[in-house]
Amino acid sequence: MELDFPPAGPAVLSVSQLLRSARDLLERRFPLQWIGGEISNLRPAASGHLYFTLKDESAQVDCVMFKSRAAALDWEPADGLRVEARALVTLYEPRGRFQLNVEAMRRAGLGALYERFLKLKDKLAREGLFDTGVKRAIPAHPRQIGVVTSLAAAALRDVLTTLRRRNPSIPVVVYPAPVQGEGAAAKLVQALAVANARAECDVLLLVRGGGSIEDLWQFNEEVLARAIRASAIPVVAGVGHETDFTIADFAADERAPTPTAAAELVSPSLEALRERIAETALRLSRQAARRIETAMQTVDALARRLVHPAERLLGLRQNLGHLAKRLSSATARLLEGFAAQMHVAQKSLVSLDPAAVLGRGFSLTRNASGALLRDASKVSAGERIVTTLAKGSIESEVLKKPRQA
Repeated sequence: MELDFPPAGPAVLSVSQLLRSARDLLERRFPLQWIGGEISNLRPAASGHLYFTLKDESAQVDCVMFKSRAAALDWEPADGLRVEARALVTLYEPRGRFQLNVEAMRRAGLGALYERFLKLKDKLAREGLFDTGVKRAIPAHPRQIGVVTSLAAAALRDVLTTLRRRNPSIPVVVYPAPVQGEGAAAKLVQALAVANARAECDVLLLVRGGGSIEDLWQFNEEVLARAIRASAIPVVAGVGHETDFTIADFAADERAPTPTAAAELVSPSLEALRERIAETALRLSRQAARRIETAMQTVDALARRLVHPAERLLGLRQNLGHLAKRLSSATARLLEGFAAQMHVAQKSLVSLDPAAVLGRGFSLTRNASGALLRDASKVSAGERIVTTLAKGSIESEVLKKPRQA
């Protein structure tokens, strides 16, 4: 019996697979972008996350802003506020719900300011105003620190407290200027000019506390950025909170996330300096001790090689006595050798002595002129000759010429 099976159809997706595919498609199709609307149904969670609805006249969408992003807001979200959210379009898979994951959020109407900020930042960057190569080094040990800010600013109190805590020995000069409101940028430029004209500080802090983009806008003015770069004194900017960035931050020689951090950046900790000095002193002491110990060992080694002059003289005397004995012994042996040679020579002389030869019966005959005769043919008849014997001599006359042998 044959069974009939239905033809193979498309694969069956699970709900999770379907939603995951839809989420991936949405996130690829809609990258991070700014979306405008009104906050409603705001629900802050105990975890720190924000849940709310973003709506306009004809539609609405659920939104979530996680704690790490919400903590960066320097203003308080509330129902009814018109905002612009930079968000990722996605799906919340457990509920199959379309939602926006909000990365950043600003109050509506600030978009134009932000565009001005970006345009000016791009312009100055193209000019090289923010290049690393034009940045001045921040002195590690400033003799005097200048602070450019408002006398009424909370940032000034934070900076002074931090400087006093870290190193109260460093003098501080405040160059007052407003940090908010129309014309504040020009006043800040004037304060920087005064600080440079007086040239009494090694580094300048340009600081103010946090605020909205409007509050911080004077630090986004081109005239202030150019004044920072024209300063002969290095400038550290500490404007707003860690997430706030202004044109002044980019133009400064160093950017600190907060005014307090700016003060910490330029002031070496007195306690840390003391610890460093103590550590350096200890290291130098150890090095000096090691050098002394090495030198002592070297002295000991040299002392072992060094001989006292008296001891050395004694050794020389002993060596001299030894040499004298060797010389005396060698001289005696030499004289004995000479005596033996003389004895042999004397015996030779005795054996060669003519007198001794004559004593053995030999004689010597000479002609009248005293020449020794060796050949009889050399004598003529009638010639007188003298014969010398061992004892005495005999004169005789040749009677006839001798025959040759």
